[in-house]
Amino acid sequence: MRIVDLLHRESIDLQAVAADKNAAIDRLVDLMAASGNLTDKEAYKKCVLAREKEGSTGIGEGIAIPHAKTDAVKAPGLASMIVRNGVDYESLDDEPAYLFFLIAAPADGNNVHLEVLSRLSRLLMDDVFRENLMNAKTAEEYMTIIDTAETAQLAAEGQETKAAQSEPVQAADTPDTAATESPKLFIAAVTACPTGITHTYMAAEALEHQAEKMNVSIKVETNGSSGVKNQLTASDIQRAAGIIVACDKDVPIQRFVGKTVIFTKVANGIKIPEELIQTILDGKAPLFQGKEEAAHTAVLADGEETESAGRQIYKHLMNGVSHMLPFVIGGGILIALAFLFDMQHAGTAQFGTGMPLAAFLKQIGGLAFSMMLPILSGYIAMSIGERPALMPGIVGGFLASTGGSGFFGALFAGFIGGYLILLLKKIFSRLPNALDGIKPILLYPVLGLVLMGIVMTYIINPPTALFNTWLSDMLNSMTTSSRILLGFILGGMMSIDFGGPINKAAYVFGTASLLNTSGEAVSSGIMASVMIGGMVPPIAIALAMLLFKGKFTPKERQSTITNFIMGLSFITEGAIPFAASDPVHIIPPCAIGAAVAGALSMLFGCTVPAPHGGIFVFGVVVNWPMYLVSLAVGVIVAALLIGLIRRKQV
Repeated sequence: MRIVDLLHRESIDLQAVAADKNAAIDRLVDLMAASGNLTDKEAYKKCVLAREKEGSTGIGEGIAIPHAKTDAVKAPGLASMIVRNGVDYESLDDEPAYLFFLIAAPADGNNVHLEVLSRLSRLLMDDVFRENLMNAKTAEEYMTIIDTAETAQLAAEGQETKAAQSEPVQAADTPDTAATESPKLFIAAVTACPTGITHTYMAAEALEHQAEKMNVSIKVETNGSSGVKNQLTASDIQRAAGIIVACDKDVPIQRFVGKTVIFTKVANGIKIPEELIQTILDGKAPLFQGKEEAAHTAVLADGEETESAGRQIYKHLMNGVSHMLPFVIGGGILIALAFLFDMQHAGTAQFGTGMPLAAFLKQIGGLAFSMMLPILSGYIAMSIGERPALMPGIVGGFLASTGGSGFFGALFAGFIGGYLILLLKKIFSRLPNALDGIKPILLYPVLGLVLMGIVMTYIINPPTALFNTWLSDMLNSMTTSSRILLGFILGGMMSIDFGGPINKAAYVFGTASLLNTSGEAVSSGIMASVMIGGMVPPIAIALAMLLFKGKFTPKERQSTITNFIMGLSFITEGAIPFAASDPVHIIPPCAIGAAVAGALSMLFGCTVPAPHGGIFVFGVVVNWPMYLVSLAVGVIVAALLIGLIRRKQV
């Protein structure tokens, strides 16, 4: 695939006019829509704007490359324009942008187009190429310039590949003699951005160009959406004078222990490549001693602050939750099916004995569900202390599940396990290098396990178990009005940020409620309120689009059926495009409707034994007729409020 396969004549405007950044994006989106690559123009535009909020895609040198990867794109494509007077695009160099390329990437499917986009990103770093594009008189000439430059780039890459293949193959851990004897100093780098489409490759190209100007040899590993390319070998790392890690997402960095390393954002790879390289050459880059240093005490090239403690804790927690969910959902649904096939024994000691199928589902589902807490704590610990922390974290989770501290104890175990390993790493850093080999196979596992056992058995489990007992007794003793209030709050929380931290907090609380004090799965009214609250927003928006057509644009109304399906499938995120474009008139009605549904679910005594929502588990919901009534009332309330307060759109 070539660049011109993604860029069409109707998607090019060489005399565009834009007063500001928003106007520039509007025009680019119109050009993209003209190519027929979009299924929902407005949804795509919202994703482009959301990407800009993360950081400007104006990369400097008069270039801007906005982009979005979303379901609103049916086929990868490019749109391009030139604004002769320039636009204040909040670029990295604070200069106006003149040359624009808009990228549309589908959310799934093959990634053949990503290689094409990486070539475009590299071409745009060439001054002559940009000047030729600016001087083009017609769209045809514009595309010819791109095609000619890409042909030359592909030919050069082919020659480099042949040259590399003709060189003698060396062992991975053997120093490259030819490179060592070269008069050029060698440095290594890694670039990566969250989407892995443009900034990754442009940072790599900027570093390579600057290194050539400074007579420095460099190898840049790119970690993009299409995978890792030009991967650094052990030999590359060994002989490098220093490493530049210009990344906005996690990449493997423990391989750089013992080297001088600069950790910085990918934008700096584009904006200040000379400063980064010079820092390595001047010997001012700090010695990297482990991941914890990068996370907590890394010295960044431009003095920027490291990630906040709250953000780090949230990321570690979500790492545990994301790994836990398959066990929770898979095991929980199998247990729910066991309820369905053995309803006469549900809630009794004979549950699962009514028929062989129910016994099988209960056994397999219960086994998966019992691993929920160890997996949660293990992967929280691993996020903090890497692989050595996984085993202590998992064991801590088991101790929490068997010691009565349950879900909250497992949370403590995860963080304790991770930071215990970091502490041990710091203590053992004073040992002779000859003992490095026994740390991961002997010292960390044994001492980590002993310390985790002591902390969980004598410090965490006793008070946390008492808290769990108190919480369980408090929930059981709640009056009807208190239960209704709890359902109201949980339902509303599910519809505040549509899959964000508040939504996840309510979901995690609901999931925890599915475990009794002995660690067995039970049916929960809390989970029922959480589930119904997450279903309301997409369905309510879909109903509002049917009842109040004038309050939505034609493009928005195209997603009516999609929102019904997403809501019925417990995919709250279906409301995000609407909330992002009109938060004041969408979020409050959805939150109120979801809260009403959660409260009614509690009022009618509805419970659910599965940690998932939607029509897939309605068969195992206790008192499902009134559960449907609760859902319908919440949806109608939210839809009517949207119709009442939202302005006309057409």
